[in-house]
Amino acid sequence: MPTVALSRGPVEYTVLEGSPEAAPLVLLHEGLGCIAMWRRFPARLAAATGRRTLVFSRHGHGSSGPAPQERTPRSLHEEAHDVLPELLGGLGIHRPVLVGHSEGASIALLHAAAHPVEAVVAIAPHLFAEERTLRGVAAARTAHDSGPLAKELAFYHQDPHTVFRRWSGLWLSEAFRGWDIEGDLAGATAPVLLIQGDSDPYGTMAHLDAAERGLGGPVQRLELAGCGHTPHLERTDDVVDAVGTFLTSRTGGSADPADPAEDLAEPARQEARP
Repeated sequence: MPTVALSRGPVEYTVLEGSPEAAPLVLLHEGLGCIAMWRRFPARLAAATGRRTLVFSRHGHGSSGPAPQERTPRSLHEEAHDVLPELLGGLGIHRPVLVGHSEGASIALLHAAAHPVEAVVAIAPHLFAEERTLRGVAAARTAHDSGPLAKELAFYHQDPHTVFRRWSGLWLSEAFRGWDIEGDLAGATAPVLLIQGDSDPYGTMAHLDAAERGLGGPVQRLELAGCGHTPHLERTDDVVDAVGTFLTSRTGGSADPADPAEDLAEPARQEARP
C-alpha cells in the first residue's frame, strides 16, 4: 500500500478511482480503526457515487508511521487542522466530501469549520464526552484486558497495544471529561448529513442535536432504528443510499456509478469503537 510523507511521519493510503469531475470522498476512521476496518464500505460507496475515494490510516494506526506524541483533548483538533490539511495538500485534493465515522466524524466536522469542503457525512459523531460513551470505552478496556479485543486489534495494527492504550487512556482521563466541540463548528457552512443508530452503545441522538445547534450550514439527519455504532457496516445499503441521495440533492449530483472495487481487506470480526 502506498504512503505519503507528512511532517509527523508516513501515512498509508489507498485510492478507489472515480470521476475526476466530482469532488472526491475522503474517509476518516474511528478511534481504533484503520483502512482495513472499513471493510467493504469504501468500495460500495465509491461504486454507488462514482466518486474517487481516498481511505487512509491515521498515524499510529494500521501500517502508518507511529504517532509522535501522546493523545490530549486537543488531538482531534490537531488531526482536523494540521494533519488532514497536510495530507490533502500532499495528495492534491481540494474541497472534498468528508465521510467520517465516530472520532473520524468529529475530525470531519472540525475540519469543515475551518477549511473548504463540498460536504460532510458524519456517522455516529462525538460532539462531547457523553457518559454513555465513557461507559462503552470502559467496557472495551475490560474486553481488551481479558484478551479478545487485543487479539482482534493485532490483526489490523502494527502496534495494537499503543493504539488501544492511547485511545482508552484519553477518553477515560479526567482531562477529557470537559471535551466539547459544539462551539467550534459555526464556521462549517457546507451541507452535513448526520447518521446515528438508536442502539449505539457509544452515543445517543444528543450528539446530532448538538451538531445541529453548532453547525453553520444546512443539516440532514438519518436515524436508524435497531442500529449500533457502525451504521455503515450494519446497514450498509441504507447508508450508501442516503449518502448518494444527499450528495445529489445538496452538491449538484455525482458521476455515473463505477464498477464495484475490490474489498480493501478481510472483514472486521468485532464492532469498531469510537
